[in-house]
Parts: sequence; C-alpha cells; structure tokens
Amino acid sequence: MGKLTVAKVRSAKPRIGADGVPTRATFQDGDGLFLLCAPTGAKSWMLRVQVEGKRRDIGLGAVDLDGVGRNAFAEGDNRLEETPLMLRKQLTLAEAREKAAALRKLAKAGANPVGERDRLRSRVPTFAEAVTEAHTALSAGWADRTAKAFLASLQEHAIPKLGTMRVDAIGSAEVITALDPIWTGKPVMARKVRSRIGQVLAFAKARGWRKESLPDARELRSGLSKQKRGGNFRAMPFADVPAFVADELAKHVTASRYAMLFGILTAARSGEVRQATWKQVDLKAKTWTRSAAMMKMNVDHVVTLSEAAVALLERFTPKDLREGIIFPGTRGKALSDMSLTKVIRSAGSDETMHGFRSSFRDWAAEKMPTIPAMVAEMALAHKVGTATEQAYLRTDLRDMRRDLLEGWGRFVAPSLSGTTENVIALERAKKV
Repeated sequence: MGKLTVAKVRSAKPRIGADGVPTRATFQDGDGLFLLCAPTGAKSWMLRVQVEGKRRDIGLGAVDLDGVGRNAFAEGDNRLEETPLMLRKQLTLAEAREKAAALRKLAKAGANPVGERDRLRSRVPTFAEAVTEAHTALSAGWADRTAKAFLASLQEHAIPKLGTMRVDAIGSAEVITALDPIWTGKPVMARKVRSRIGQVLAFAKARGWRKESLPDARELRSGLSKQKRGGNFRAMPFADVPAFVADELAKHVTASRYAMLFGILTAARSGEVRQATWKQVDLKAKTWTRSAAMMKMNVDHVVTLSEAAVALLERFTPKDLREGIIFPGTRGKALSDMSLTKVIRSAGSDETMHGFRSSFRDWAAEKMPTIPAMVAEMALAHKVGTATEQAYLRTDLRDMRRDLLEGWGRFVAPSLSGTTENVIALERAKKV
C-alpha cells in the first residue's frame, strides 16, 4: 500500500527555503512513484525506475484531485474512459499508481518505458495505417471472405482519398469526398465502404488516436445525393430463362459461359461457382459440397445437382481432366466476376448472375406450390426460421431440395435433362 492518500495529495505544498522562497517538494508513495509539488503549487506525478542499469525519472502527468479532470466532461461523454491510460495528461492517485505499475513492468521486462509512453502519446497513424491495424486486430473474429472484402473495398475506394490523412483529422466532409464517386453508381458498395470507414475510425478512437466523435450519419446523408430506391439485382422473368439457356448452350463452349449456366442450374452465387473445384463434386451422388469458408452464411452447404447440372459438367470436362477448379480462367485460376457478366451482356441481356437466383425463387413460388417455401430458401443457402426453429430443425431437407432443383433443371434446360419439354411433374407435398 502506498504512503500517499488523497488527502495528503490535496494538502501537499512546496517546500519553503530558509530565505522564505518556495522550492519543489517531493513526496514518495512507494514502488518508485513520487508526487512533485512545484514552487508555483502545481502538482505532478513522476516514476523512478532502473533502465539498463541507469536511473530514469519518467513524468506521468499532472495531478487530478479527486477526479476533477473528469468533471470537465459533460454527463454521458465517455471520452475519458475511452482514452488509454498512457494518453491521459491528468491522473488521480489511483490512476498514477496504475500507470506507474504498467511502466515498471515494461522496465523489468527489458523494454524502454519512456519510449513506450512517448510512442503511445505521440503516434497518430494515417487512415491507411489505421486500416491495416484495424484489419489485423479485428479479422481474427471474421470469416476469411469478410476480412478480404473489408481490406479490398477500403484499398480501392477509401484509401486513395483518405489514406495519407491522420485519423484524428477525418470528419464528415472527408468521408463524403471519399464516398461521392461511387455513391450513386455503386450504391451497394458505397454503403459497405461507409460502414467500413466507420469501423476504422471507431477502432482509432478506441485506441486513443482520435478524440472527436465519429462522423454523424445525418451529416453524411445531407452531403450525399439521394440513392435510387430499390437496389435489387436485375432478374430475368423465369419464363424467359429456358430460351436464354437454350441459346447459350448452342454457342461455343467456354469456361465463363458454362460457369454462368451452372450457376443458373444450381441457383448458386457467382463466387461459389467460380471457386468450385472438382474435389467438391460427387457426380455419382449428384452433390456439390461447399465449405463454410465459401459461403456467405459461413455454414457448410450441400447443393443437390440435377440431371441437367450433371450433364453440363460432363459435357464441359472429359473424365480424365476433372481436377482443380471446374471452370478455370487464365493460368488455371478462378474466373473473375466480370467474366460471367460479360457473357450475359454479350447475349444482349442486362440481368445479373445474382438476379437468376431471384428467377429461380419466383419459379419455385409459382410453379412448385406443393414444396414449402422453406425448401427454396434452403436451396438458396439462406438462413431460415427463427433461432428457436433453427435449433429444432435438424435436417437440411435434402430430398425435397433435390426434387426442387431437379424440376428447375428440367424447366430451364430440358435438353440436358433428357426431356424435350420444360413441363414439371408436380409430386405430392412431403412433410417437413
């Protein structure tokens, strides 16, 4: 227990010399912590430690009597609590003891406590540096896909405008400047970038690199033009999909074209199709097993393959060449997202790959009414039901999903399904 008390700190006064002139007084608390009282009456904390065999006196900050410094903050303002101890310029007795103990441990461990104090006190990183540090610190709790998307989006859309700025100098105006080029042209990406910029600035604030509050959402909205309503992916009416697929099947076989067709037949996301490997596919069992790392919901998912999907894969790749990525691009690497979009555009359509998932969902609702809606949602790898329902649902409804996707395959690609018509035979509803 230290020798000092709050009362002693408050009553401490400078020493009065024989000539009546006040001089600095030193009061020891213990474990190297001292209270200094200057001739003017100003009080501060000092830590005395041994660093590499030499005595070092380290200033810790001014004295905060009974939390007077805290009273400077308005009620509800948590900035002080969010400021790391090393960055605080006023310390109560308890805080001085805590800060001294931390620096003393560093000295005993062979580190330079002065350097550590000054590093934390003076270092304010740029936005680009803060992005790197935030990504390193936070990505441990993210899926690999999320971590990559976080970094890639900020590197492309935020760092070019904000990268060289200190994080404590970034406000609403600077964020608006970064978002403006993509706000209306790429609204979905713009909203993600806005959120991720906020994450970086919040991380910087938690580390004590900025004191100002985060940019106000209302200010950001006021400074940016209104985005178009909707934002849904353009989808082809399901009745038009069979003709579209037939036209594409009649064209030259390419990896991007067949990847696009496989995506339509399986109602899968573009990235899942482009990253698909032969190791994930069992043609005999008619399944495509996708690991949690590939999935948006971060949960393993098994896709049932229709006769049409299996026939497409067999037509695309001879049996002795079925290894690695199913639809390889240049040098055997995965295709880019734009390669699939380019196929759709070259066919004179402006739909998106994701939009074909909507086509499948509309078809399932209108043409397969005997199969519960939950089955279609699970076929799309969507999370279904409440938390309670999910806890009790121990099946992935694979048989019903197989019936549904088989029907979809016959509808959109009858030539691959061994039929000549896209007429679906509806079975009696199965119990869930």
